[in-house]
Amino acid sequence: MSRKPKALKPQDIAVALRLAVDPQGTYLHLGADLSMSASTAHESVIRLQLAGLLRPESHNVNRHALLEFLEHGLRYMFPAKPESKVRGVPTAYSAPVLTNEIVADDVIVWADPQGSMTGRWIAPLLERAAELPTKCPWLYELLALADAIRIGRVRERTIAVEMIKERLAVSG
Repeated sequence: MSRKPKALKPQDIAVALRLAVDPQGTYLHLGADLSMSASTAHESVIRLQLAGLLRPESHNVNRHALLEFLEHGLRYMFPAKPESKVRGVPTAYSAPVLTNEIVADDVIVWADPQGSMTGRWIAPLLERAAELPTKCPWLYELLALADAIRIGRVRERTIAVEMIKERLAVSG
């Protein structure tokens, strides 16, 4: 009996970005960084390997494949539609990583009652993403850039992709 293929889940993008910067450590460490269980982190790694975003039998990210997926597939596979206004943590073009690059009329946030801004919320790729600004600022930046790809227009997407390339040291 063959097993059903495992489709990527939104949290897998956060796992791939985390591993692209720091592939070391155990599933326990990976899960702790992302506020998920070690078994959830392990399942995510398996899905990423099956998708070709991680090299087989390792935690080494296929950076070019990941960047290609982020640039061309992310907004189709995990679309985000800004909803009603809530208090939250700024993301996409409202996040500090992009505020000097993009001027926008509205604010986009991940819902969080302790958040610093009020704006239209989108569902984050990672369930507890609102914890990242204090827990793991560099991963917060990467997920905010991913959100700019998910909801941005061509200019915002282009800027976000270039900034991800720089952070992940991907050439070309």
